[in-house]
Amino acid sequence: MSRIRLLPEALANKIAAGEVVERPASVVKELMENSLDAGARNLEITVQAGGKRLIRVLDDGEGMTPDDALLAFERHATSKIRRAEDLSQIHTLGFRGEALPSIAGVSRLLMETRAKEEKVGTAVEIAGSRMVGVREIARAAGTTLTVRDLFFNLPARKKFLRADRTEMGHVVNVVTQYALAHPEGRFALAGSESGKFDFQAVDPLRDRLFQVFGGELLGQLVELEEELPLPSASGSPQDTGSAEKLRIHAFVSKPEVQKPNRRSLYFFVNRRMVRDRILMHALGEAYRRILPEGTFPVALVFIEMPFGEVDVNVHPSKTEVRFRRQSMIHDCLREAVRKALMEARPQAAFSIQPERMEVEPPLVPETADRRAPTWLPRSGRAPVAGTASLPLTVGEPAPAGLEPRSDPQTPAGPAAMDDPSTPAPGRDPPPPTCAASAPVSREQAEAIRAASAITISPAHIHPLGQIEDSFIVASDRGSLLIIDQHVAHERVLFEKVLRQRAKGRVESQRLLLPLIVELNPRQQILLDDLTPELNACGFEVEPFGRRTLAVKALPADLGPSDCSRLLGELLEGLEKEDREVSPERVREKIAASVACHAAIKVNTHLDRAKMVWLIDELLKTRYPMTCPHGRPVILRYEKNEILKAFKRI
Repeated sequence: MSRIRLLPEALANKIAAGEVVERPASVVKELMENSLDAGARNLEITVQAGGKRLIRVLDDGEGMTPDDALLAFERHATSKIRRAEDLSQIHTLGFRGEALPSIAGVSRLLMETRAKEEKVGTAVEIAGSRMVGVREIARAAGTTLTVRDLFFNLPARKKFLRADRTEMGHVVNVVTQYALAHPEGRFALAGSESGKFDFQAVDPLRDRLFQVFGGELLGQLVELEEELPLPSASGSPQDTGSAEKLRIHAFVSKPEVQKPNRRSLYFFVNRRMVRDRILMHALGEAYRRILPEGTFPVALVFIEMPFGEVDVNVHPSKTEVRFRRQSMIHDCLREAVRKALMEARPQAAFSIQPERMEVEPPLVPETADRRAPTWLPRSGRAPVAGTASLPLTVGEPAPAGLEPRSDPQTPAGPAAMDDPSTPAPGRDPPPPTCAASAPVSREQAEAIRAASAITISPAHIHPLGQIEDSFIVASDRGSLLIIDQHVAHERVLFEKVLRQRAKGRVESQRLLLPLIVELNPRQQILLDDLTPELNACGFEVEPFGRRTLAVKALPADLGPSDCSRLLGELLEGLEKEDREVSPERVREKIAASVACHAAIKVNTHLDRAKMVWLIDELLKTRYPMTCPHGRPVILRYEKNEILKAFKRI
């Protein structure tokens, strides 16, 4: 007797259901995909007991003829794939032909459908893969799928389902995802009170985000659009007039929005919701040194590309994809998000009542004096232990177009800094206009206006003093700003080092006597790869005996007393990396460490002119809202909050 036998159809369907149907939300997903592939513009989803008792999906798609309605329940029966070549050009959400027979194998299913060209409709009823009945019905064009008693014939699977509220949460998430991917359609969900909604068809996509997330979060998102021609097989860009393009349309949060998990990250590829490590990593790289470690942004990323550039036939659930050009997709998304965040230039908000603001990059005429002052801690003030004894020099001019507007006759430099009555450069540009977000619609204009960003400029910020010689207190058109002077200076120095490194001209200082630093074996191995980048960033290091290092030169802003601790922290950080570190990441780590140790410390008194200069330099940076380690630089306390605290309103 043969030991190999064919499985019965009912058993095969139950095994397939284990891949396709994990929980009620999986059923909703598969049925919605079929509806959208059928051209539906109106979807009504009804759920009871989190989907365990009832799932009903009604659509106004093209419907099916009686013959197709019966054939749809055969395994691997589909209208979306006809030949092998179609697998490399999949343009529909569903294509495997497993969803309906798999769902019917673990539930009591009723399908009612009518094609537009048919006069009567068809009802097909199946229970656990067993045909119960087929009859003619009167109904409008479209399809309604009703799924009852999910896993009624698989009690072992049913007991693993969670509470009704939990399962309902997964259903809401799935419906929301497809509503975001298809704003031109109507999505209505009826279930528990917390899960009810009715998203009407809208245009543009921004309106759908308002429907789903509301105006407050929408005001915290930066919109970006990029369109890039894809290289041909030979490696050269294709004709820009062709359809072979990569399009990225995304909404990403400003740095003051920080989530403890990845649940607010949505990625769509050709309108398909996906989970992809390449896209996740690209987004993480874009936010590196902007968000603190262990926190995540809110992001909705919509990518459109030729169907042949992405393989969706990776997993039965169709939520995993494989890109033909992974590196290109990764780099394009990373740079697009970085560019959008740099142009938005948001500022951290006060935690009691978060406000959003954007920094407007000031302009400078070609004749402006770009000299910068030298910092000298005021005598009589003892700095905290570990502060550099050398002058803290910060004077690298920002890239052209980012300096504040100033009068060519206005003096600059140390002489001007010593006289508080002398106007500081960049303090008298014309006031900028508010950068309010465009309204989503007429009815929603007020809500969007309330969530609009606030533009800030150096001309409107007036330092008032310091708290404990550590935090600058300033006013900004009626609002109160609290600025951490150490991390503000750290951001200025960080970007200065990176600019000089990019030009190959990092300022350094030679030491009279070399500094000797001891290393452990692991650090010694790391240092072999790190030495070229250290030397390019203003250090001069070379081996000195076994497991010791001689440091002969340092970056100009760094004090000798900080060198040993800086190298130790840098090497310890690299030891914790669980994968190979890119040269760019090493460069940023070095720049961040140099900036942290060289920046003005707490308990350092600053006169008004120095505070003005620091604020101006901070607002010239690309990311003035956070330090290189992700900590906020500026907190904002609005006038209404002050009045509320004093019981004035």
